[in-house]
Amino acid sequence: MIPLSVLDLSVVTTGTKPAAALRNSIDLARHVDGLGYVRYWLAEHHNLASVASPAPDVMIGQIAAVTKHIRVGSGGVMLPNHAPLVVAERFKMLEALFPGRIDLGLGRAPGTDGATAYALRSRLDRREGDDFLERLHELILWQTREFPAGHPYHNVVAMPDDTPLPPIWLLGSSDYSSELAAQVGMGFAFAHHFASHDAIDAMVHYRNRFQPSAWSASPHAILAVAVIAADTDEEAEKLASSFDLNRLRRDRGQYLPLPSVEEALAYPYSDAERASIVRNRSRLFVGNPVTVRKKLQPLIEASKPDELMVITAVHDHEARKRSYGLLATAFDLGTQFAA
Repeated sequence: MIPLSVLDLSVVTTGTKPAAALRNSIDLARHVDGLGYVRYWLAEHHNLASVASPAPDVMIGQIAAVTKHIRVGSGGVMLPNHAPLVVAERFKMLEALFPGRIDLGLGRAPGTDGATAYALRSRLDRREGDDFLERLHELILWQTREFPAGHPYHNVVAMPDDTPLPPIWLLGSSDYSSELAAQVGMGFAFAHHFASHDAIDAMVHYRNRFQPSAWSASPHAILAVAVIAADTDEEAEKLASSFDLNRLRRDRGQYLPLPSVEEALAYPYSDAERASIVRNRSRLFVGNPVTVRKKLQPLIEASKPDELMVITAVHDHEARKRSYGLLATAFDLGTQFAA
């Protein structure tokens, strides 16, 4: 059976303030660690009222400290926002503290709006255009220490120097990302939950073009999907109403806290908005465990992921925990779910 993982945005809701959302992330990580999930990744977003955590490395340390088995990582660090040396130092530290349990997922996007991106980078050596490849190369050199003689960084060491970087994953929602991950021989995670590019094309392209490297001898593809599961289809649909309204607002540039089910059900949708909800549902899998698995199966068979990474955004924290528990049962993770 395909392994399951978690992608967590530390979602802020109208009933959960940001500090509580961060604590909920820690609670959820403990929960899924006991259910048999293999990986727990934290996202990086800035200046969004809907997302509590701008610093996945901080959350990784907190979560790794209270879990036992699950790998913990970034989904991802937005590399253009950070000096590669800082990323290397922080993730080498995490790897030193929690050996064999840390992942370094990297993204190309800023994870925010233009003004906030400028504020994040205003004191960095900014380059014109997309400098992700240059930053990725520099990050790798902090691991290999192959800066040539005479280079300003030749004698600079990313500490702790007795600890390697954890496995590096490239995140993406396009064919460019899958091509790059294949060329450099790293793991690849595709964001089906918001991508406009075809997931099957990206996943198959990555696997077919993969070049073995010092980072990985074989391809490993993660498919990130949005899922809301409940005991019945009707209950799951009700929970998903919050997602529907939130997605409509995001499409208008309104990144608000996740609304309650009551607010979403009372919202006066226009015909155009209802049509938009139907279109957005192509990126969301809703239902009881049997229904969700049946809906996911064609995508799994066509894209052949090595792992499913699940993001579940619902208003009630306990309902979110139960959703992950029901999925664990549906995909036979080998643990008995307790309500």
